[in-house]
Amino acid sequence: MTDYGKEWPKDQGHLQLLSIFHYVFAGLTGFFSLFFLIYIFIGIMVLVIPGKSTDQEAAMFMGWIFIVVGVIVIAFSWTIVGLLIAAGRNLTRHRKHTFCLVVAAFSTLLMPLGTILGVFTLVVLMRLSVKALFENKQPVLVDQSSQAEQRE
Repeated sequence: MTDYGKEWPKDQGHLQLLSIFHYVFAGLTGFFSLFFLIYIFIGIMVLVIPGKSTDQEAAMFMGWIFIVVGVIVIAFSWTIVGLLIAAGRNLTRHRKHTFCLVVAAFSTLLMPLGTILGVFTLVVLMRLSVKALFENKQPVLVDQSSQAEQRE
Protein backbone atom coordinates (compact mmCIF):
# COMPACT_ATOMS: atom_id res chain seq x y z
CA MET A 1 0.00 0.00 0.00
CA THR A 2 1.42 3.38 -0.95
CA ASP A 3 1.36 6.28 1.43
CA TYR A 4 0.23 9.23 -0.67
CA GLY A 5 -0.84 11.19 2.39
CA LYS A 6 2.64 12.42 3.24
CA GLU A 7 3.29 13.59 -0.33
CA TRP A 8 0.09 15.59 -0.71
CA PRO A 9 1.09 18.83 1.06
CA LYS A 10 4.29 19.01 -1.01
CA ASP A 11 2.39 18.15 -4.21
CA GLN A 12 -0.26 20.77 -3.51
CA GLY A 13 2.46 23.37 -3.01
CA HIS A 14 4.11 22.39 -6.28
CA LEU A 15 0.79 22.51 -8.13
CA GLN A 16 0.03 25.94 -6.64
CA LEU A 17 3.40 27.27 -7.81
CA LEU A 18 2.94 25.78 -11.27
CA SER A 19 -0.48 27.39 -11.45
CA ILE A 20 0.99 30.79 -10.64
CA PHE A 21 3.73 30.29 -13.23
CA HIS A 22 1.09 29.36 -15.83
CA TYR A 23 -0.70 32.64 -15.13
CA VAL A 24 2.54 34.62 -15.36
CA PHE A 25 3.56 32.93 -18.61
CA ALA A 26 0.08 33.52 -20.03
CA GLY A 27 0.38 37.22 -19.17
CA LEU A 28 3.80 37.47 -20.79
CA THR A 29 2.59 35.66 -23.90
CA GLY A 30 -0.44 37.92 -24.16
CA PHE A 31 1.65 41.05 -23.69
CA PHE A 32 4.27 40.15 -26.28
CA SER A 33 1.61 39.11 -28.79
CA LEU A 34 0.35 42.69 -28.76
CA PHE A 35 3.52 43.75 -30.56
CA PHE A 36 1.95 42.26 -33.68
CA LEU A 37 -0.52 45.14 -33.59
CA ILE A 38 2.32 47.00 -35.30
CA TYR A 39 1.91 44.65 -38.28
CA ILE A 40 -1.78 45.45 -38.45
CA PHE A 41 -1.05 49.18 -38.16
CA ILE A 42 1.55 49.03 -40.96
CA GLY A 43 -0.87 47.09 -43.16
CA ILE A 44 -3.63 49.65 -42.61
CA MET A 45 -1.24 52.51 -43.34
CA VAL A 46 -0.16 50.88 -46.61
CA LEU A 47 -3.83 50.53 -47.62
CA VAL A 48 -4.95 53.99 -46.53
CA ILE A 49 -2.06 56.27 -47.45
CA PRO A 50 -1.60 56.53 -51.19
CA GLY A 51 1.99 55.81 -52.17
CA LYS A 52 4.13 56.93 -55.05
CA SER A 53 4.65 53.33 -56.12
CA THR A 54 4.05 52.48 -59.76
CA ASP A 55 2.61 49.10 -58.81
CA GLN A 56 -0.34 50.00 -56.59
CA GLU A 57 -1.75 46.45 -56.65
CA ALA A 58 1.45 45.01 -55.17
CA ALA A 59 1.39 47.62 -52.40
CA MET A 60 -2.24 46.78 -51.61
CA PHE A 61 -1.38 43.07 -51.57
CA MET A 62 1.50 43.67 -49.13
CA GLY A 63 -0.80 45.75 -46.91
CA TRP A 64 -3.27 42.88 -46.69
CA ILE A 65 -0.46 40.41 -46.03
CA PHE A 66 0.69 42.49 -43.05
CA ILE A 67 -2.86 42.69 -41.69
CA VAL A 68 -3.57 38.97 -42.11
CA VAL A 69 -0.26 37.89 -40.55
CA GLY A 70 -0.80 40.22 -37.58
CA VAL A 71 -4.34 38.98 -36.98
CA ILE A 72 -3.34 35.31 -37.27
CA VAL A 73 -0.42 35.64 -34.86
CA ILE A 74 -2.50 37.56 -32.31
CA ALA A 75 -5.37 35.05 -32.54
CA PHE A 76 -2.99 32.10 -32.16
CA SER A 77 -1.21 33.74 -29.23
CA TRP A 78 -4.44 34.53 -27.41
CA THR A 79 -5.59 30.95 -27.92
CA ILE A 80 -2.40 29.83 -26.20
CA VAL A 81 -3.05 32.38 -23.44
CA GLY A 82 -6.52 30.93 -22.89
CA LEU A 83 -5.16 27.38 -22.71
CA LEU A 84 -2.46 28.39 -20.24
CA ILE A 85 -4.97 30.16 -18.00
CA ALA A 86 -7.32 27.17 -18.13
CA ALA A 87 -4.45 24.81 -17.28
CA GLY A 88 -3.38 27.04 -14.38
CA ARG A 89 -6.90 27.05 -13.05
CA ASN A 90 -7.20 23.27 -13.41
CA LEU A 91 -3.88 22.74 -11.65
CA THR A 92 -5.17 24.69 -8.66
CA ARG A 93 -8.46 22.79 -8.60
CA HIS A 94 -6.83 19.38 -9.26
CA ARG A 95 -9.09 18.76 -12.25
CA LYS A 96 -8.56 17.59 -15.86
CA HIS A 97 -5.21 15.86 -15.47
CA THR A 98 -4.98 14.91 -19.15
CA PHE A 99 -5.75 18.47 -20.29
CA CYS A 100 -2.99 19.81 -18.04
CA LEU A 101 -0.58 17.22 -19.44
CA VAL A 102 -1.40 18.20 -23.03
CA VAL A 103 -1.00 21.92 -22.35
CA ALA A 104 2.29 21.25 -20.54
CA ALA A 105 3.55 19.19 -23.47
CA PHE A 106 2.50 21.90 -25.93
CA SER A 107 4.10 24.66 -23.86
CA THR A 108 7.46 22.92 -24.16
CA LEU A 109 7.47 24.15 -27.78
CA LEU A 110 7.37 27.79 -26.64
CA MET A 111 11.05 28.40 -25.97
CA PRO A 112 12.67 29.24 -23.61
CA LEU A 113 10.22 29.95 -20.75
CA GLY A 114 7.52 27.61 -22.02
CA THR A 115 10.01 24.77 -22.25
CA ILE A 116 11.04 25.20 -18.63
CA LEU A 117 7.44 25.51 -17.44
CA GLY A 118 6.28 22.56 -19.54
CA VAL A 119 9.04 20.23 -18.37
CA PHE A 120 8.51 21.02 -14.70
CA THR A 121 4.75 20.65 -15.10
CA LEU A 122 5.17 17.29 -16.81
CA VAL A 123 7.52 16.06 -14.08
CA VAL A 124 5.09 17.02 -11.33
CA LEU A 125 1.99 15.71 -13.13
CA MET A 126 3.59 12.31 -13.75
CA ARG A 127 3.99 11.58 -10.02
CA LEU A 128 1.67 8.87 -8.77
CA SER A 129 0.75 10.96 -5.73
CA VAL A 130 -0.31 13.86 -8.00
CA LYS A 131 -2.35 11.52 -10.20
CA ALA A 132 -4.10 10.27 -7.05
CA LEU A 133 -4.71 13.87 -6.00
CA PHE A 134 -6.37 14.59 -9.37
CA GLU A 135 -8.49 11.44 -9.03
CA ASN A 136 -9.83 12.69 -5.66
CA LYS A 137 -8.49 9.69 -3.80
CA GLN A 138 -8.38 10.13 -0.08
CA PRO A 139 -4.90 9.98 1.42
CA VAL A 140 -3.92 6.54 2.58
CA LEU A 141 -2.52 6.86 6.07
CA VAL A 142 -0.34 3.92 6.92
CA ASP A 143 1.18 3.30 10.30
CA GLN A 144 4.96 3.01 9.82
CA SER A 145 5.34 0.46 12.62
CA SER A 146 2.80 -1.89 11.01
CA GLN A 147 4.67 -1.63 7.69
CA ALA A 148 7.93 -2.62 9.36
CA GLU A 149 6.24 -5.63 11.01
CA GLN A 150 4.76 -6.76 7.66
CA ARG A 151 8.20 -6.66 5.99
CA GLU A 152 9.72 -8.94 8.63
